[in-house]
Amino acid sequence: MRTVTSLPHEVDEDEHVWIPLSDGTRLAGRIWRPVSSDERPVPAVLEFIPYRKRDLTALRDSIHHPYLAGHGYASVRVDLRGSGDSEGVLTDEYLEQEFRDAEEVLDWLARQPWCSGRTGMMGISWGGFNALQLAARRPDSLHAIVTVSSSDDRYADDVHYKGGCLLSDNLSWASVMFAYTSCPPDPELVGERWREMWHERLEGSGLWLEEWLRHQRRDDYWRHGSICEDFSDVNCPVLAVSGWADGYSNSVFRLMENLDVPRKGLIGPWSHKYPHLGKPGPAVGFLQEVVRWWDHWLKDVDNNAMDGPMLHVWMEDSMPPSTAYEQRPGRWVGEPSWPSPHVHPVEYTLGPRILAEPDEEVAERSATIESPLSVGQFAGKWCSYNAPPDLPYDQREDDGGSLVFDSAKLSEHVEFLGAPVLNLSFEVDRPVAMVAARLSDVAPDGRATRVTYGLLNLTHSHSNAEPEKLVPGETYQAQVYLNGCAQRFPPHHRIRLSISTSYWPLAWPPPEPVQLTVHTKRSSIELPIRPTTEPDNISEYPFDEPEGCPPITETQLRSGDGRWTVSRDLVDYKSALEVVKDLGTVHLDDIDLELTRNAYERYSWVGDDFNSVRGENTWTMRFARGDWQAETVTHTVLTSTPTEFRVHATLDAYEGTERVFSRNWQRTFPRDHV
Repeated sequence: MRTVTSLPHEVDEDEHVWIPLSDGTRLAGRIWRPVSSDERPVPAVLEFIPYRKRDLTALRDSIHHPYLAGHGYASVRVDLRGSGDSEGVLTDEYLEQEFRDAEEVLDWLARQPWCSGRTGMMGISWGGFNALQLAARRPDSLHAIVTVSSSDDRYADDVHYKGGCLLSDNLSWASVMFAYTSCPPDPELVGERWREMWHERLEGSGLWLEEWLRHQRRDDYWRHGSICEDFSDVNCPVLAVSGWADGYSNSVFRLMENLDVPRKGLIGPWSHKYPHLGKPGPAVGFLQEVVRWWDHWLKDVDNNAMDGPMLHVWMEDSMPPSTAYEQRPGRWVGEPSWPSPHVHPVEYTLGPRILAEPDEEVAERSATIESPLSVGQFAGKWCSYNAPPDLPYDQREDDGGSLVFDSAKLSEHVEFLGAPVLNLSFEVDRPVAMVAARLSDVAPDGRATRVTYGLLNLTHSHSNAEPEKLVPGETYQAQVYLNGCAQRFPPHHRIRLSISTSYWPLAWPPPEPVQLTVHTKRSSIELPIRPTTEPDNISEYPFDEPEGCPPITETQLRSGDGRWTVSRDLVDYKSALEVVKDLGTVHLDDIDLELTRNAYERYSWVGDDFNSVRGENTWTMRFARGDWQAETVTHTVLTSTPTEFRVHATLDAYEGTERVFSRNWQRTFPRDHV
């Protein structure tokens, strides 16, 4: 990324601003704006998230907020109620209280003498979610949004459940927020009240995993905040962005298809990162795109913000499997609309270990699989949050416990763009079952790179709101939607479909082992083929090189550690996936703060004992400055039986070496068709 030190406008920063709410609570904001805005008011752009503006996101914020301010905007970063240096307690994500707070913040911004009265919202992940959600509530001042790595559907396409299956990221994400909401505010900003505010959080934030396990099907809890319930609620322009290594690329397609407002979509090769910081690369000049977007919609500038294709995607070239890529070779492709007139579904019938061409006859056969729990060890994360090494590895070992269907060797290049759909005719021998479907690019030497995958809890085949237990031996039809993708397969490679009955630890397995029988001739997969004869619909490389402001300085005091380890003990058949993400200790030089973050995840099982499955997450967060030191340690364990989920969690907080708070949770939840 090119660092920019000269900007069109001189920037002034207010590091800590109290924003009052109607109930007396004050939210902590940080505002960058042009010095000239005192005489010539400018639009305001809000990023509203719970990730601590003064420390945990300070490095990232220092790159893009001053950049936007230097291009003529009041760029505003506000901590949610109960997070960072804001007052109050945060008890869950996307609450009605959060939306009301955001509306009040937008109104406060619009009324400031340095604001023109127009506002926008932008953010990645949580901030992308609430930008969409606020757009659906239509506050008067909100004229446009930029949503990155977010979803329009909180149940079907988020960190909690996928295809009705419980994701292990539901546990790991709950553990992240368990750690973050237990952290204290900074005494340097909030003063002597810091301890009182901290203990309010320790007492009141709670264990969010409880709520998420109470709602195992699509109900009003998940409908709240899911703008897919009525896309017409959104009436302002939307720029929607994600990456193929992210968990949220599907929503970009749906937003382009279903919104009825000016909109643009962008999907690159990136993980869960802003595109100007995108990994795997290539990163792009995203901040330049955002400035053009805001100029057009917040300042009425007649520019090229809406020129060109509605949707830009990075068409990825074939690569050997790896848990980490610095770059993903490929090219940009533009589509005038979505669904695209250039993409045509081609149906391949399942045959005896083959994907049959559309005009190829296949015999009526049945294929049966009961996958071992080890299938899924090489799946990587549901979402590559911070890039390597959490991408899927060579799929051949996972394929060993799966039904595998290979195409013939390709005679020419084949390109996918969109979401493949598996049409499955099946029967099972248990009332609760799941299926994982994967498409891989198989090289001539046999290495298999996963391109996309999909999950379906088969009790949810007809409804996520009203699942139905299966009748063993009865034949059913189901559709499994795989994640959207853009992939170029070379000649002499094969396209592989793999089907398994478990995919642990990416998804929690069924209550007991399941034997799945697939009726192959009555099953098929629809592949979204974009003929290579179609133009790319772009005249040149469409994006500038990435740039941003110089980041704040950090000094690494203790080096970190990152590991992703799969282990198997062939004496007692214990297996585990262990993930270590230790960021070490850094010194934030401008505020003289030492920050320590250490996360440990372990997903274990014994043989094929489905009752042995266990997920465990531990987080340590420590803040220190001079004589002040505050630390929290959170620990969460999730296990299950055939009839219930069991949660054990602990929270300990320390001032210096003295433990000042301790709490223990033991909870059980009935399994609801999961």
